[in-house]
Amino acid sequence: MTFAATVLTLYPEMFPGPLGVSLAGRALAEGVWSLDTVHIRDFAADKHRTVDDTPAGGGAGMVLRPDVLAHAVDHARARQPDAPVLAMSPRGSPLTQARVRALAAGPGVTILCGRFEGFDERIFEGRDVEPISIGDYVLSGGEVGALVLLDACIRLLPGVMGAASSGIEESFESGLLEYPHYTRPVDWEGRTIPEVLRSGDHAKIAAWRKHQAETETRLRRPDLWERYRSARVDRPLARGDD
Repeated sequence: MTFAATVLTLYPEMFPGPLGVSLAGRALAEGVWSLDTVHIRDFAADKHRTVDDTPAGGGAGMVLRPDVLAHAVDHARARQPDAPVLAMSPRGSPLTQARVRALAAGPGVTILCGRFEGFDERIFEGRDVEPISIGDYVLSGGEVGALVLLDACIRLLPGVMGAASSGIEESFESGLLEYPHYTRPVDWEGRTIPEVLRSGDHAKIAAWRKHQAETETRLRRPDLWERYRSARVDRPLARGDD
């Protein structure tokens, strides 16, 4: 089944962008996933094709109109009724690897890209649209966020990555940051690959990697570390855990 992506945007020329090269580009050419861009301005009703207006209550910037957005969303949903509609917004729920996996396992996704000061709030009340964020910062528009979300999904589609384990043994999959990696040369500027990784002892290597992942997470991402520790406390012991 092809993973179908629909992007509602004022700048369709930004797509596929980086998704047209490397693994994602090859998968697009092979039909593993598809991309359709919809120009939001095509759904404006006036002769000037107006998509925004001044914010109610005053303030700087402009806000995307709910009537125009609703027409665009309705159009996309009619073409892809089973796909969730996500709106890229710094006010949205944080995008997580677990959510990415769930999206990648589905039929596809419709992404609404904001501009200016964002969306009229009524689009979330009047349509089944979920705001989602890729981080605690503000971009010029939702297009870059949409590219990030799609890249995260596409790389998990069957056949996109060479080895299935490539999508499992990495940051966030187990609740931890990934362990450090090394490759040739063994000695570089006086820095050598840790001896355990050259030992051939797979049990010791696995233990070292787990310890490194836990240490890196505890030092770099205490928020992830606390969630990981809480999950371990709450999880019933399985055979081999003790």
